[in-house]
Amino acid sequence: MGSTIVTRNMDATKRPLLIPPEFANYCEKHGVFEMYKRLLEQLIITKPDDPLTFMIELLKRDSDDVPQIVILGPPAAGKRTIGKMVCAKLRTTYLTADNLIAEAEMDTRKKAQEFLAKNQPVPTDMWMSIIKERLKLYDCIRRGWVMEGFPQTREQAQALQAEGIYPKHFVLLDAPDTVLIERAAGKRIDSKTGDIYHTTFDWPSNPEVEARLEVVSGNAEEDVVNKLVQYHRHIEGIISCYEKMLKTINADQPKGDVFQQTMTFLCSQPRSVAPHNPRVILLGATGSGKGVQAALLANKYNIVNISCGQLIRQAIVDETKAGLAAKTWVEKKMLVPDAILLNILKQRMSQLDCVSRGWVLHGYPKTREQGEQLAQAGFVPNRVFFLDVPNSSVMERLTLRATDPITGERYHMLYNPPRTEEVKDRLERHPKDEEEEVRKRLQQYHAFVDELSDYYEDAQHVIADQDPHTVFECLESMIVNPIPKKAES
Repeated sequence: MGSTIVTRNMDATKRPLLIPPEFANYCEKHGVFEMYKRLLEQLIITKPDDPLTFMIELLKRDSDDVPQIVILGPPAAGKRTIGKMVCAKLRTTYLTADNLIAEAEMDTRKKAQEFLAKNQPVPTDMWMSIIKERLKLYDCIRRGWVMEGFPQTREQAQALQAEGIYPKHFVLLDAPDTVLIERAAGKRIDSKTGDIYHTTFDWPSNPEVEARLEVVSGNAEEDVVNKLVQYHRHIEGIISCYEKMLKTINADQPKGDVFQQTMTFLCSQPRSVAPHNPRVILLGATGSGKGVQAALLANKYNIVNISCGQLIRQAIVDETKAGLAAKTWVEKKMLVPDAILLNILKQRMSQLDCVSRGWVLHGYPKTREQGEQLAQAGFVPNRVFFLDVPNSSVMERLTLRATDPITGERYHMLYNPPRTEEVKDRLERHPKDEEEEVRKRLQQYHAFVDELSDYYEDAQHVIADQDPHTVFECLESMIVNPIPKKAES
Protein backbone atom coordinates (compact mmCIF):
# COMPACT_ATOMS: atom_id res chain seq x y z
CA MET A 1 0.00 0.00 0.00
CA GLY A 2 2.82 2.42 0.99
CA SER A 3 4.85 1.72 -2.15
CA THR A 4 1.81 2.41 -4.31
CA ILE A 5 1.37 5.84 -2.74
CA VAL A 6 5.05 6.70 -3.26
CA THR A 7 4.90 5.66 -6.90
CA ARG A 8 1.78 7.70 -7.49
CA ASN A 9 3.30 10.83 -5.92
CA MET A 10 6.47 10.50 -8.01
CA ASP A 11 4.56 10.15 -11.28
CA ALA A 12 5.50 13.31 -13.21
CA THR A 13 2.51 12.95 -15.52
CA LYS A 14 0.13 13.25 -12.58
CA ARG A 15 1.83 15.99 -10.59
CA PRO A 16 4.78 17.66 -12.40
CA LEU A 17 7.64 18.88 -10.24
CA LEU A 18 7.39 22.68 -10.06
CA ILE A 19 10.57 24.63 -9.34
CA PRO A 20 10.53 28.35 -8.41
CA PRO A 21 12.64 30.30 -10.95
CA GLU A 22 13.76 33.00 -8.51
CA PHE A 23 17.18 31.54 -7.60
CA ALA A 24 18.45 31.33 -11.19
CA ASN A 25 17.14 34.84 -11.88
CA TYR A 26 18.89 36.17 -8.77
CA CYS A 27 22.26 34.61 -9.68
CA GLU A 28 22.10 35.92 -13.23
CA LYS A 29 20.91 39.40 -12.26
CA HIS A 30 23.68 39.91 -9.70
CA GLY A 31 26.43 38.11 -11.63
CA VAL A 32 27.10 35.66 -8.79
CA PHE A 33 29.06 33.24 -10.99
CA GLU A 34 31.20 36.04 -12.49
CA MET A 35 31.80 37.42 -8.98
CA TYR A 36 33.21 34.09 -7.79
CA LYS A 37 35.30 33.84 -10.95
CA ARG A 38 36.84 37.32 -10.42
CA LEU A 39 37.58 36.54 -6.76
CA LEU A 40 39.35 33.30 -7.65
CA GLU A 41 41.33 34.98 -10.44
CA GLN A 42 42.56 37.71 -8.09
CA LEU A 43 43.42 35.16 -5.39
CA ILE A 44 45.54 33.13 -7.82
CA ILE A 45 47.26 36.24 -9.22
CA THR A 46 47.83 38.13 -5.96
CA LYS A 47 48.34 35.22 -3.54
CA PRO A 48 47.57 37.33 -0.45
CA ASP A 49 48.65 36.21 3.02
CA ASP A 50 45.10 36.63 4.29
CA PRO A 51 42.75 35.41 1.51
CA LEU A 52 39.55 36.07 3.45
CA THR A 53 40.35 39.72 4.22
CA PHE A 54 41.54 40.19 0.65
CA MET A 55 38.24 38.90 -0.79
CA ILE A 56 36.20 41.05 1.60
CA GLU A 57 38.08 44.15 0.45
CA LEU A 58 37.46 43.23 -3.17
CA LEU A 59 33.75 42.80 -2.51
CA LYS A 60 33.57 46.19 -0.82
CA ARG A 61 34.47 47.95 -4.05
CA ASP A 62 31.55 49.70 -5.68
CA SER A 63 32.25 48.02 -9.00
CA ASP A 64 34.92 45.75 -10.39
CA ASP A 65 33.44 46.05 -13.87
CA VAL A 66 35.44 49.04 -15.14
CA PRO A 67 37.05 49.51 -18.56
CA GLN A 68 40.52 48.03 -19.00
CA ILE A 69 41.58 48.75 -22.56
CA VAL A 70 44.77 48.62 -24.62
CA ILE A 71 44.94 50.58 -27.89
CA LEU A 72 47.86 49.67 -30.12
CA GLY A 73 48.90 50.31 -33.70
CA PRO A 74 51.73 51.47 -35.96
CA PRO A 75 53.03 55.08 -35.87
CA ALA A 76 50.52 57.66 -37.20
CA ALA A 77 47.60 55.19 -36.95
CA GLY A 78 45.69 57.57 -34.67
CA LYS A 79 46.23 55.80 -31.34
CA ARG A 80 46.41 59.01 -29.31
CA THR A 81 43.39 60.60 -30.98
CA ILE A 82 41.18 57.53 -30.56
CA GLY A 83 42.56 56.87 -27.08
CA LYS A 84 41.63 60.36 -25.88
CA MET A 85 38.19 60.15 -27.49
CA VAL A 86 37.55 56.82 -25.74
CA CYS A 87 38.71 58.25 -22.40
CA ALA A 88 36.42 61.25 -22.79
CA LYS A 89 33.48 59.00 -23.62
CA LEU A 90 34.03 56.40 -20.89
CA ARG A 91 35.56 58.82 -18.33
CA THR A 92 38.56 56.57 -17.80
CA THR A 93 42.22 57.23 -16.98
CA TYR A 94 44.49 57.77 -19.98
CA LEU A 95 47.86 56.00 -19.78
CA THR A 96 50.79 56.27 -22.17
CA ALA A 97 54.45 55.29 -21.93
CA ASP A 98 55.34 58.98 -21.48
CA ASN A 99 52.91 59.81 -18.69
CA LEU A 100 53.57 56.51 -16.91
CA ILE A 101 57.23 57.46 -16.58
CA ALA A 102 56.44 61.10 -15.77
CA GLU A 103 54.13 60.06 -12.90
CA ALA A 104 56.40 57.33 -11.49
CA GLU A 105 58.27 57.66 -8.20
CA MET A 106 61.28 59.94 -8.43
CA ASP A 107 64.00 57.27 -8.27
CA THR A 108 62.26 55.05 -10.80
CA ARG A 109 61.53 58.02 -13.06
CA LYS A 110 65.17 59.11 -13.09
CA LYS A 111 66.39 55.60 -13.92
CA ALA A 112 63.87 55.26 -16.77
CA GLN A 113 64.78 58.69 -18.16
CA GLU A 114 68.46 57.73 -18.11
CA PHE A 115 67.73 54.73 -20.34
CA LEU A 116 65.71 56.91 -22.73
CA ALA A 117 68.43 59.58 -22.84
CA LYS A 118 70.88 56.91 -24.03
CA ASN A 119 68.34 55.68 -26.65
CA GLN A 120 68.10 52.40 -24.77
CA PRO A 121 64.83 50.56 -24.02
CA VAL A 122 63.53 50.73 -20.47
CA PRO A 123 63.93 47.24 -18.89
CA THR A 124 60.75 45.19 -18.75
CA ASP A 125 60.94 44.68 -14.98
CA MET A 126 61.11 48.46 -14.50
CA TRP A 127 58.07 48.91 -16.73
CA MET A 128 56.17 46.37 -14.63
CA SER A 129 57.07 48.19 -11.43
CA ILE A 130 55.90 51.50 -12.88
CA ILE A 131 52.63 50.11 -14.28
CA LYS A 132 51.74 48.08 -11.17
CA GLU A 133 52.11 51.11 -8.94
CA ARG A 134 50.11 53.32 -11.32
CA LEU A 135 47.21 50.87 -11.59
CA LYS A 136 46.93 50.74 -7.79
CA LEU A 137 45.89 54.40 -7.69
CA TYR A 138 42.27 55.31 -7.03
CA ASP A 139 41.45 56.68 -10.50
CA CYS A 140 42.44 53.44 -12.26
CA ILE A 141 40.63 51.26 -9.72
CA ARG A 142 37.46 53.36 -9.69
CA ARG A 143 37.19 54.52 -13.32
CA GLY A 144 39.29 52.02 -15.24
CA TRP A 145 42.02 52.79 -17.75
CA VAL A 146 42.99 53.06 -21.41
CA MET A 147 46.64 52.21 -22.13
CA GLU A 148 47.86 53.60 -25.44
CA GLY A 149 50.98 52.38 -27.23
CA PHE A 150 51.97 49.71 -24.69
CA PRO A 151 53.05 46.87 -24.67
CA GLN A 152 55.60 47.29 -27.45
CA THR A 153 57.05 43.76 -27.41
CA ARG A 154 55.89 40.21 -26.73
CA GLU A 155 58.15 40.14 -23.67
CA GLN A 156 56.31 43.14 -22.21
CA ALA A 157 52.93 41.59 -23.03
CA GLN A 158 53.83 38.34 -21.27
CA ALA A 159 55.23 40.25 -18.28
CA LEU A 160 51.92 42.12 -17.95
CA GLN A 161 50.06 38.82 -17.98
CA ALA A 162 52.39 37.36 -15.37
CA GLU A 163 51.52 40.31 -13.11
CA GLY A 164 47.81 39.72 -13.63
CA ILE A 165 47.38 42.87 -15.76
CA TYR A 166 45.07 41.72 -18.51
CA PRO A 167 42.92 44.08 -20.61
CA LYS A 168 39.27 43.28 -21.23
CA HIS A 169 39.50 44.78 -24.73
CA PHE A 170 42.49 45.10 -27.07
CA VAL A 171 42.05 47.50 -30.01
CA LEU A 172 44.55 47.25 -32.87
CA LEU A 173 44.43 50.15 -35.35
CA ASP A 174 45.79 49.12 -38.72
CA ALA A 175 46.51 50.90 -42.02
CA PRO A 176 48.85 50.43 -45.02
CA ASP A 177 52.41 51.65 -44.49
CA THR A 178 52.19 54.07 -47.43
CA VAL A 179 49.18 55.77 -45.82
CA LEU A 180 50.94 55.98 -42.46
CA ILE A 181 54.08 57.55 -43.95
CA GLU A 182 52.00 60.17 -45.76
CA ARG A 183 49.90 60.81 -42.67
CA ALA A 184 52.96 61.23 -40.43
CA ALA A 185 54.41 63.93 -42.69
CA GLY A 186 51.36 66.14 -42.08
CA LYS A 187 51.06 65.54 -38.34
CA ARG A 188 51.09 68.57 -36.03
CA ILE A 189 50.86 68.74 -32.23
CA ASP A 190 49.34 71.39 -30.00
CA SER A 191 52.20 72.35 -27.68
CA LYS A 192 49.74 73.31 -24.93
CA THR A 193 47.23 70.41 -24.90
CA GLY A 194 49.13 67.68 -26.70
CA ASP A 195 46.23 67.19 -29.15
CA ILE A 196 47.15 65.91 -32.60
CA TYR A 197 46.10 67.64 -35.84
CA HIS A 198 46.86 67.15 -39.53
CA THR A 199 47.54 69.59 -42.31
CA THR A 200 45.17 67.77 -44.68
CA PHE A 201 42.65 65.74 -42.67
CA ASP A 202 42.14 67.59 -39.39
CA TRP A 203 43.22 71.23 -39.37
CA PRO A 204 42.01 73.30 -36.36
CA SER A 205 39.44 76.05 -36.93
CA ASN A 206 40.67 78.06 -33.93
CA PRO A 207 43.46 80.53 -34.94
CA GLU A 208 44.98 80.36 -31.43
CA VAL A 209 45.32 76.58 -31.66
CA GLU A 210 46.71 76.90 -35.18
CA ALA A 211 49.40 79.29 -33.95
CA ARG A 212 50.52 76.81 -31.28
CA LEU A 213 50.92 73.85 -33.65
CA GLU A 214 54.37 72.35 -34.02
CA VAL A 215 55.87 69.71 -36.29
CA VAL A 216 56.04 66.39 -34.48
CA SER A 217 59.65 65.36 -33.98
CA GLY A 218 60.71 62.01 -35.38
CA ASN A 219 58.15 62.05 -38.19
CA ALA A 220 60.53 62.38 -41.12
CA GLU A 221 60.00 59.63 -43.71
CA GLU A 222 63.17 57.75 -42.72
CA ASP A 223 62.24 57.87 -39.04
CA VAL A 224 58.71 56.60 -39.70
CA VAL A 225 59.99 53.75 -41.88
CA ASN A 226 62.36 52.66 -39.11
CA LYS A 227 59.51 52.76 -36.57
CA LEU A 228 57.31 50.71 -38.90
CA VAL A 229 60.04 48.08 -39.28
CA GLN A 230 60.30 47.89 -35.50
CA TYR A 231 56.51 47.70 -35.13
CA HIS A 232 56.10 44.88 -37.67
CA ARG A 233 58.92 42.95 -36.00
CA HIS A 234 57.00 42.74 -32.70
CA ILE A 235 53.30 43.04 -33.45
CA GLU A 236 52.61 39.38 -34.29
CA GLY A 237 54.11 38.29 -30.99
CA ILE A 238 51.96 40.81 -29.11
CA ILE A 239 48.80 39.76 -30.96
CA SER A 240 49.39 36.11 -30.00
CA CYS A 241 49.06 37.14 -26.34
CA TYR A 242 45.70 38.88 -26.78
CA GLU A 243 43.84 36.90 -29.45
CA LYS A 244 40.74 36.33 -27.31
CA MET A 245 40.01 40.03 -26.74
CA LEU A 246 41.51 41.51 -29.92
CA LYS A 247 39.69 43.62 -32.49
CA THR A 248 41.52 44.96 -35.56
CA ILE A 249 40.03 48.18 -36.91
CA ASN A 250 40.88 49.81 -40.23
CA ALA A 251 42.45 53.18 -39.36
CA ASP A 252 42.47 54.34 -43.00
CA GLN A 253 39.08 56.04 -42.72
CA PRO A 254 37.63 59.16 -41.06
CA LYS A 255 38.35 59.26 -37.33
CA GLY A 256 34.61 59.43 -36.56
CA ASP A 257 34.14 56.02 -38.22
CA VAL A 258 37.18 54.57 -36.45
CA PHE A 259 35.86 55.85 -33.11
CA GLN A 260 32.37 54.48 -33.73
CA GLN A 261 33.72 51.01 -34.59
CA THR A 262 36.01 51.13 -31.56
CA MET A 263 33.13 52.02 -29.22
CA THR A 264 30.95 49.26 -30.68
CA PHE A 265 33.69 46.78 -29.82
CA LEU A 266 34.26 48.26 -26.35
CA CYS A 267 30.55 47.98 -25.57
CA SER A 268 30.65 44.27 -26.38
CA GLN A 269 31.17 41.78 -23.58
CA PRO A 270 33.11 38.50 -23.68
CA ARG A 271 31.20 35.26 -23.48
CA SER A 272 30.72 34.09 -19.94
CA VAL A 273 31.44 30.53 -18.85
CA ALA A 274 28.64 30.80 -16.29
CA PRO A 275 25.79 28.29 -16.64
CA HIS A 276 23.36 29.89 -19.04
CA ASN A 277 19.81 28.77 -19.66
CA PRO A 278 18.23 30.85 -22.41
CA ARG A 279 14.96 32.45 -21.39
CA VAL A 280 13.77 34.01 -24.62
CA ILE A 281 10.66 35.98 -25.52
CA LEU A 282 9.83 36.47 -29.19
CA LEU A 283 7.56 39.42 -29.92
CA GLY A 284 6.19 40.42 -33.28
CA ALA A 285 3.11 40.90 -35.37
CA THR A 286 1.06 38.01 -36.68
CA GLY A 287 2.96 36.36 -39.54
CA SER A 288 6.36 37.65 -38.40
CA GLY A 289 7.71 34.11 -38.01
CA LYS A 290 7.73 33.75 -34.23
CA GLY A 291 6.64 30.11 -34.35
CA VAL A 292 9.25 29.18 -36.95
CA GLN A 293 12.08 30.88 -35.05
CA ALA A 294 10.95 29.39 -31.74
CA ALA A 295 11.04 25.89 -33.26
CA LEU A 296 14.53 26.48 -34.69
CA LEU A 297 15.86 27.81 -31.37
CA ALA A 298 14.26 24.98 -29.38
CA ASN A 299 15.74 22.38 -31.72
CA LYS A 300 19.24 23.89 -31.76
CA TYR A 301 19.60 24.60 -28.03
CA ASN A 302 17.30 21.95 -26.56
CA ILE A 303 15.15 24.56 -24.84
CA VAL A 304 11.39 24.29 -24.34
CA ASN A 305 9.20 25.80 -27.05
CA ILE A 306 6.26 27.49 -25.32
CA SER A 307 3.43 28.73 -27.53
CA CYS A 308 0.82 30.56 -25.49
CA GLY A 309 -1.95 29.60 -27.92
CA GLN A 310 -0.91 25.94 -27.90
CA LEU A 311 -0.83 25.92 -24.10
CA ILE A 312 -4.39 27.23 -23.93
CA ARG A 313 -5.61 24.58 -26.36
CA GLN A 314 -3.78 21.84 -24.44
CA ALA A 315 -5.21 23.02 -21.12
CA ILE A 316 -8.72 22.86 -22.59
CA VAL A 317 -8.15 19.35 -23.94
CA ASP A 318 -6.70 18.19 -20.59
CA GLU A 319 -9.67 19.78 -18.83
CA THR A 320 -7.50 21.41 -16.19
CA LYS A 321 -9.06 23.98 -13.90
CA ALA A 322 -7.46 26.84 -15.83
CA GLY A 323 -8.31 25.16 -19.14
CA LEU A 324 -11.99 24.90 -18.26
CA ALA A 325 -11.96 28.55 -17.18
CA ALA A 326 -10.41 29.54 -20.52
CA LYS A 327 -12.75 27.35 -22.59
CA THR A 328 -15.73 29.65 -22.10
CA TRP A 329 -13.81 32.64 -23.45
CA VAL A 330 -12.33 30.71 -26.38
CA GLU A 331 -15.73 29.38 -27.46
CA LYS A 332 -17.08 32.93 -27.48
CA LYS A 333 -14.02 34.03 -29.54
CA MET A 334 -13.07 36.49 -26.81
CA LEU A 335 -9.67 37.24 -25.28
CA VAL A 336 -8.82 35.00 -22.34
CA PRO A 337 -8.39 37.11 -19.14
CA ASP A 338 -4.79 37.79 -18.07
CA ALA A 339 -5.16 35.98 -14.74
CA ILE A 340 -6.18 32.72 -16.47
CA LEU A 341 -3.40 33.06 -19.08
CA LEU A 342 -0.77 33.65 -16.40
CA ASN A 343 -1.97 30.64 -14.40
CA ILE A 344 -1.64 28.39 -17.45
CA LEU A 345 1.84 29.76 -18.21
CA LYS A 346 3.03 29.42 -14.61
CA GLN A 347 2.04 25.75 -14.52
CA ARG A 348 4.13 25.02 -17.62
CA MET A 349 7.11 27.32 -17.05
CA SER A 350 7.69 26.11 -13.48
CA GLN A 351 8.24 22.54 -14.59
CA LEU A 352 11.68 20.96 -14.35
CA ASP A 353 12.50 21.00 -18.09
CA CYS A 354 11.85 24.75 -18.38
CA VAL A 355 13.91 25.62 -15.31
CA SER A 356 16.83 23.31 -16.12
CA ARG A 357 16.99 23.75 -19.91
CA GLY A 358 15.48 27.18 -20.54
CA TRP A 359 12.56 28.26 -22.71
CA VAL A 360 11.45 30.32 -25.68
CA LEU A 361 8.03 31.95 -25.29
CA HIS A 362 5.92 33.38 -28.09
CA GLY A 363 2.35 34.64 -28.27
CA TYR A 364 2.74 36.28 -24.85
CA PRO A 365 3.00 38.97 -23.52
CA LYS A 366 0.94 41.16 -25.79
CA THR A 367 0.71 44.16 -23.47
CA ARG A 368 3.02 45.84 -20.97
CA GLU A 369 0.75 44.76 -18.14
CA GLN A 370 1.14 41.12 -19.14
CA GLY A 371 4.93 41.56 -19.28
CA GLU A 372 4.93 43.03 -15.77
CA GLN A 373 2.75 40.19 -14.46
CA LEU A 374 5.10 37.62 -16.00
CA ALA A 375 8.11 39.24 -14.28
CA GLN A 376 6.27 39.45 -10.95
CA ALA A 377 5.62 35.72 -11.21
CA GLY A 378 9.41 35.22 -11.40
CA PHE A 379 9.72 34.49 -15.13
CA VAL A 380 12.23 37.10 -16.26
CA PRO A 381 13.64 36.69 -19.79
CA ASN A 382 17.34 37.20 -20.44
CA ARG A 383 16.72 37.85 -24.14
CA VAL A 384 13.80 39.65 -25.78
CA PHE A 385 13.52 39.98 -29.55
CA PHE A 386 11.12 42.01 -31.67
CA LEU A 387 10.70 40.42 -35.10
CA ASP A 388 10.03 43.47 -37.26
CA VAL A 389 8.15 42.91 -40.52
CA PRO A 390 6.32 45.58 -42.61
CA ASN A 391 2.54 45.26 -42.68
CA SER A 392 2.62 44.79 -46.45
CA SER A 393 4.89 41.75 -46.09
CA VAL A 394 2.61 40.29 -43.39
CA MET A 395 -0.40 40.67 -45.69
CA GLU A 396 1.52 38.99 -48.48
CA ARG A 397 2.63 36.12 -46.26
CA LEU A 398 -0.78 35.35 -44.73
CA THR A 399 -3.50 36.27 -47.20
CA LEU A 400 -1.89 34.33 -50.07
CA ARG A 401 -1.53 31.00 -48.28
CA ALA A 402 -4.00 28.15 -48.54
CA THR A 403 -4.36 24.44 -47.75
CA ASP A 404 -5.31 21.43 -49.86
CA PRO A 405 -8.25 19.84 -47.93
CA ILE A 406 -7.51 16.40 -49.42
CA THR A 407 -3.74 16.09 -48.87
CA GLY A 408 -3.34 18.66 -46.10
CA GLU A 409 -0.42 20.21 -47.98
CA ARG A 410 0.04 23.97 -47.55
CA TYR A 411 0.67 26.31 -50.48
CA HIS A 412 1.52 29.96 -51.05
CA MET A 413 0.43 31.62 -54.26
CA LEU A 414 3.77 33.41 -54.72
CA TYR A 415 6.42 31.24 -53.07
CA ASN A 416 4.95 27.74 -53.32
CA PRO A 417 2.05 27.73 -55.82
CA PRO A 418 0.11 24.52 -56.63
CA ARG A 419 1.41 22.64 -59.65
CA THR A 420 -1.97 21.89 -61.26
CA GLU A 421 -5.21 23.77 -61.80
CA GLU A 422 -7.09 20.90 -60.16
CA VAL A 423 -5.24 21.41 -56.88
CA LYS A 424 -5.52 25.18 -57.16
CA ASP A 425 -9.31 25.01 -57.55
CA ARG A 426 -9.83 22.99 -54.38
CA LEU A 427 -7.53 25.02 -52.11
CA GLU A 428 -9.13 26.52 -49.02
CA ARG A 429 -8.05 29.54 -47.03
CA HIS A 430 -8.28 29.54 -43.25
CA PRO A 431 -10.77 32.13 -41.96
CA LYS A 432 -8.04 33.79 -39.85
CA ASP A 433 -6.05 34.45 -43.07
CA GLU A 434 -8.81 36.58 -44.57
CA GLU A 435 -7.56 40.10 -45.26
CA GLU A 436 -9.89 41.77 -42.76
CA GLU A 437 -8.89 39.37 -39.97
CA VAL A 438 -5.18 39.91 -40.62
CA ARG A 439 -5.62 43.69 -40.57
CA LYS A 440 -7.47 43.42 -37.26
CA ARG A 441 -4.64 41.42 -35.65
CA LEU A 442 -2.06 43.85 -37.00
CA GLN A 443 -3.94 46.76 -35.43
CA GLN A 444 -4.07 44.95 -32.08
CA TYR A 445 -0.30 44.36 -32.16
CA HIS A 446 0.63 47.92 -33.11
CA ALA A 447 -1.66 49.33 -30.42
CA PHE A 448 0.61 47.89 -27.71
CA VAL A 449 4.03 47.45 -29.34
CA ASP A 450 5.40 50.82 -28.18
CA GLU A 451 4.62 50.18 -24.51
CA LEU A 452 6.17 46.70 -24.78
CA SER A 453 9.28 48.21 -26.37
CA ASP A 454 9.52 50.74 -23.52
CA TYR A 455 9.14 48.00 -20.92
CA TYR A 456 11.78 45.70 -22.42
CA GLU A 457 14.55 48.31 -22.67
CA ASP A 458 17.26 45.79 -23.57
CA ALA A 459 15.19 44.12 -26.29
CA GLN A 460 16.85 43.64 -29.66
CA HIS A 461 15.00 44.43 -32.91
CA VAL A 462 15.57 42.01 -35.76
CA ILE A 463 14.55 42.56 -39.37
CA ALA A 464 12.46 39.45 -39.95
CA ASP A 465 11.44 40.21 -43.52
CA GLN A 466 14.09 37.89 -44.93
CA ASP A 467 14.99 34.21 -45.20
CA PRO A 468 14.07 32.36 -41.94
CA HIS A 469 17.56 30.91 -41.57
CA THR A 470 19.12 34.35 -41.92
CA VAL A 471 16.83 35.60 -39.15
CA PHE A 472 17.76 32.56 -37.05
CA GLU A 473 21.49 33.24 -37.43
CA CYS A 474 20.90 36.80 -36.23
CA LEU A 475 18.93 35.61 -33.19
CA GLU A 476 21.51 32.94 -32.44
CA SER A 477 24.41 35.41 -32.41
CA MET A 478 22.58 37.57 -29.87
CA ILE A 479 21.74 34.60 -27.65
CA VAL A 480 25.22 33.06 -27.41
CA ASN A 481 26.92 36.46 -26.97
CA PRO A 482 26.26 38.79 -24.02
CA ILE A 483 24.08 41.83 -24.64
CA PRO A 484 26.32 44.81 -25.51
CA LYS A 485 26.71 47.45 -22.82
CA LYS A 486 25.27 50.90 -23.37
CA ALA A 487 28.01 53.50 -23.53
CA GLU A 488 27.62 56.37 -21.07
CA SER A 489 26.35 59.54 -22.66
